Amino acid sequence: MQAVLILAHKNLDQVIELANRLSTNFEIYIHLDKKADITKNQLQKLKKVSKEYISKYDVKWGSYSIVRATIDLMKLALNNKQNTYFHLISGQDWPLVSPQDIYSYFENTNLIFMNYWLATSMRKTGEPEIWWTKYYFNYDQINRRTTFGKVYHRLLLLIQTMLRVNKLKKYGIEESSIYAGQEWVDIPRDALEYAIEYYEHHPSLEKIFSTSFCSDEMWLQTVLCNSEFKSRIEKNTHHYIEMIEKHGSRPAILDEEDYYKITSGDYLWGRKVERPISDKLIQMLDKINQDGPTQ
Repeated sequence: MQAVLILAHKNLDQVIELANRLSTNFEIYIHLDKKADITKNQLQKLKKVSKEYISKYDVKWGSYSIVRATIDLMKLALNNKQNTYFHLISGQDWPLVSPQDIYSYFENTNLIFMNYWLATSMRKTGEPEIWWTKYYFNYDQINRRTTFGKVYHRLLLLIQTMLRVNKLKKYGIEESSIYAGQEWVDIPRDALEYAIEYYEHHPSLEKIFSTSFCSDEMWLQTVLCNSEFKSRIEKNTHHYIEMIEKHGSRPAILDEEDYYKITSGDYLWGRKVERPISDKLIQMLDKINQDGPTQ
């Protein structure tokens, strides 16, 4: 059995449709942002198409709340001993081939599909990514995406750089051991069990990542890339993502203009998909995937 874990925060009708399509082949587990508006009818539909549904955390972008929601969702899925492979996606992801094709692709592999890089080697928005872990941040309390949050972030960087703050050194962690990558992962049971157990038995890691920025893109990479599982990581994640600004979003919201690239490549999942902008693309994909939409 394979499980799909969905982190969702908006567009609930689309999340329901996504879960419904995938439920033909997968066990579905959903965490919905606690502050999301949901009707009774939508709640009933979500519970109907998911094995487990929770809405525990007020998730804020760049904050540790995402890690908490992710780990809780992973634990729920691990409780079912029949689940042997796990796919973590967002509520704005979409299957680019039929659910059966996705299931078949991962059915007989023990590989981990997850991209990664050393945090010391990457700069994002002009900042060394390692700063996001060695400095202190509190974005569970501060909304990083507001104007105030952006100014606050710059002040935190400036002050902590001047003061030579390094919480990694405080906990005896080398900067060269911190890895980062996209949060979305396809992972077998033994690797996921190891990652969660290791993380929870090394409280220094939680102390580091709970006060980091975008730790949802670091905690799993750091654990697995410093273990024997690193040799089983495949960096080709089969996710189609356009890291450009389009339709007011980065990553881009996918539309019919992405169809040729998707069908010409080795892709299983797409991000971001958002109706109605992505309607025509979905229709085009359904036409070539004989599976079609699930009713």
